[in-house]
This record gives sequence, C-alpha cells and structure tokens, in this order.
Amino acid sequence: MPAPLDAAAAALATNVAATPDDDAFYPCSDGRPMSDNMWQAEAMFNASGDLKTVRPDALVATDILVYPQRGNRDERIAPDVLVAFELGTHKRSSYLVWKEGKPPDWVLEVASPGTAFRDLDEKQHDYAEMGVPEYWLFDPQGDIFRRRGEPQLQGLKLVGTEYQPLDSVREHGRVVIRSEVLCLDLRVEGELIRFRDVATGEDVLHRDETEAARVREAAQLRAAQARAERAESRVQQVEAQVEREAADRQAAQERVAELEAALLRLRKGSGGGQL
Repeated sequence: MPAPLDAAAAALATNVAATPDDDAFYPCSDGRPMSDNMWQAEAMFNASGDLKTVRPDALVATDILVYPQRGNRDERIAPDVLVAFELGTHKRSSYLVWKEGKPPDWVLEVASPGTAFRDLDEKQHDYAEMGVPEYWLFDPQGDIFRRRGEPQLQGLKLVGTEYQPLDSVREHGRVVIRSEVLCLDLRVEGELIRFRDVATGEDVLHRDETEAARVREAAQLRAAQARAERAESRVQQVEAQVEREAADRQAAQERVAELEAALLRLRKGSGGGQL
C-alpha cells in the first residue's frame, strides 16, 4: 500500500492535475511572509479593518495573490490590501483578474525595509499595466520613503498608462489626500492611516477604538441603568413613606373618632346620674 501523500505533495499533485481554468491551478501562497515587521503588519490590518467597516459592500482582502493573466501562474502579485467593488464579499483563495472581470479598484502597499523600493518602482509599473485605478503607498515608520525624498503617504491615480499623484490639501498642518475610488480622505496619524468618510465628514474608527467605544457605551449604559434603579428605589421609598403617613393619618382619625365616641358616652352617662 503506497504511503499517504504529505500536504506539500498533495498540493503539488492537485496543481499538476488542474488546468488553467481551475482555481487550483494558481497557488494561493507565494511562500513569503505576510509582513516583515510589526509596523507593517499593524498598518495593513488596521487599514483592512477600517475599510471593511466603512465599505462593507466591497471585497477587502489582505495579502491575497492576484493573477493578471489566465494560464500564467508565475505572473502574480500580492497587494498588502486590495479593494474591489461589485464582485461580492465571498472568500477567495486568489484573485483571478479574468475570472473577476476586472482588476482590483484600489490597492495599498505598506512599506518595509525589504519591500519599499519595489513598491515605489516595480509594483507601480505592474499595477499600472494591470489597470488598477488607484495605487497607494504608505511608510508607517516614516523614514524609509524619506531617504528617497518621497512622502510618507502617497495616493496615485491611473491616467492613461501611468500613475499621477492625487490632489492633496493641508488641514491643521497635515496632508490629506482624497481617494476618488473609495470616496474617503486619507491622512497619516502616527504609524497608521486614518480614513475619513467624505459623505459624513466623520473619521473611521480603528478596531481598538471601536472596541473602546463599545466598552465606554456599555459602561455608560450600566451607569444609566444604575441611576435609573436608584431613582426608582427612591420613588418607591417615597411612595412607601406616603402610604405610611396616610395609614398613620387614618389610624389617628380613627383614634380621634373612638375618643370622641367614648367622651360622648361618658357625658350621656353622667347626665343620666344627675336625673
């Protein structure tokens, strides 16, 4: 009896048996780590989480392999974060451009010492050739791009076959860039990207901020409930006091009536003795 295939051999066998029309033909991993350091990982996952919050109807994926050419599984690229509209949000093992019907609408690359120069040069060409409408780059540590005189956050839109910078403005000393694709404003805030909803003008909360807000709201609700319970208790105490005072008054009135009746009887009895 032949020995069972291990996971790697099974995956290889599946790929060999698959055809260019099968998803299994295109590996879902390139063997590279998702991130090189904690700055890059945190920036990636915060951006991804924020985008899922503010654009729940869009496909938002982190470090998924994108294949631009049918039948060519060697030509692939793994954006740190991608967004695609009108494709559904169901999970995918990879993003096959010809199968999805279009390239991603928005791509973000988060720089690390090992990827920054490729993000600025080679990947920019790859995404332009693929037809990605907007390409964004972010350096969470702030010093990698600075060495080349590049801004920490960059938003580029595809014009023809080349990327051009998106318009930016300064607000309170900070550069704000509007994504035409996402309808969001982006700015650097510490080591993360902060998104702002153009429609509402409200900042998108990070995941930890959302959780902190939930905790605060829960605490405020508990405090409000406790205040309401104390107020209800005070009302009940007052009502009980009113009932006791009413009972005392009733008892006093009944005692006065009894005394008056007794006095009347005494007077009648005394008068009868004199007669």
